[in-house]
Amino acid sequence: MSIHYRNYSRGLVVALLALGVSMSVAHADDGRDERHGGKDGGENRGKPVQPAQTNVLFQQECSTCHIAYAPGLLPAESWRKIMTGLDKHFGSDASLTDQENNEITTFLVSNASNRWSAPTAPLRITESAWFKSKHDAHEISPAVWKNPQVKSPANCGACHTQAESGSFRERDIKIPR
Repeated sequence: MSIHYRNYSRGLVVALLALGVSMSVAHADDGRDERHGGKDGGENRGKPVQPAQTNVLFQQECSTCHIAYAPGLLPAESWRKIMTGLDKHFGSDASLTDQENNEITTFLVSNASNRWSAPTAPLRITESAWFKSKHDAHEISPAVWKNPQVKSPANCGACHTQAESGSFRERDIKIPR
């Protein structure tokens, strides 16, 4: 059966064409790139980055040294690796009781990225391809990392004013000067 455009109003045809174009654009930016497992090498976090319900122990323990990073920023395997090495946690001993470790690990793993297809499980969020693509020298001047208010790429809250709640929207970014 052939469809003839004259049977449809011009507005409907334009709307259908626009829908097709927008769907194509959405698909092109949906994180999938067959050559590399996704636009960031398969490092697609999915949504939401921060779960609706948080874990008090997680917030309490992790916030003593840094922000309690949103679980959706890394895949489950990364969180498992991090939680099994707390005695050597980036140069510090962050050991917990077995019960505390199990509770926090369960929370992190169950709320980890649900769309990560990259073969890697980085221990640092700053080592992931998607982090690097968002914070490269074209986006962020290397001088920003040397700013005493920022200190390091791991200090998300220095620029992302809503990082504690897992929001990294561009409108909430305030880079210290």
